[in-house]
Amino acid sequence: MGKRAIFYDTETTGIRSDKDRVIEIAAYDPLTNRTFEKLVHPGCPIPAEATAIHHITDEMVANAAGFDVVGKEFVEFCGEDAVLIAHNNDTFDLLFLKAEYQRIQHPFPEWKFFDTLKWARRYRPDLPRHTLQFLREIYGIAANNAHRALDDVIVLHQVFCGMCGDLTIEQAYTLLNQPRSLTTMPFGKHQGRPLDQIPADYIAWLKDKGALDKDENKQLREAFQQLGLLAT
Repeated sequence: MGKRAIFYDTETTGIRSDKDRVIEIAAYDPLTNRTFEKLVHPGCPIPAEATAIHHITDEMVANAAGFDVVGKEFVEFCGEDAVLIAHNNDTFDLLFLKAEYQRIQHPFPEWKFFDTLKWARRYRPDLPRHTLQFLREIYGIAANNAHRALDDVIVLHQVFCGMCGDLTIEQAYTLLNQPRSLTTMPFGKHQGRPLDQIPADYIAWLKDKGALDKDENKQLREAFQQLGLLAT
């Protein structure tokens, strides 16, 4: 596994990787103290509701290169042996990266990925929320220009250091990906409660809402099934 940790973030035109596009990508390499920050021309208008969040306008990306250029520059910055770290990586940033590289028919690099949201949910179940900005407050990190990629990346690096302490990226990666028996509810109004004490109507509600069909809740679904609380 690669030993270089690269913290990264993307800003996009929306939340669907199959139709929305990356409009900014930023990264930080703490080993060399180098940063990467590029706006990306998406080839389509940026919706007003997206601009309201990250404040990136059509005018700002008008003269920016497309992902066919920026994506290759990002590979050069990261190298092939990196562990890319992002908050909500597994269900957002990684999906957008894969979609963009597929669009430009560029082989997807042999990177490893680390999701700090997944780490926070697993190892800080005592917290009521696990957003990057809430974690920033918990670890006493100064406020930043939230929802601009490079600012979020710098905060992410500080949050990672706060959560993982002296662990190396290899040690943290191993801990995050090792099989783990789930015994308590990881989120929601019953967070921290033993799974065998979760009300049946709440489990049914989770199932009806599709929460148990999400990849990140696969372990929870299997635990309910093993306890006989959910049909296989």
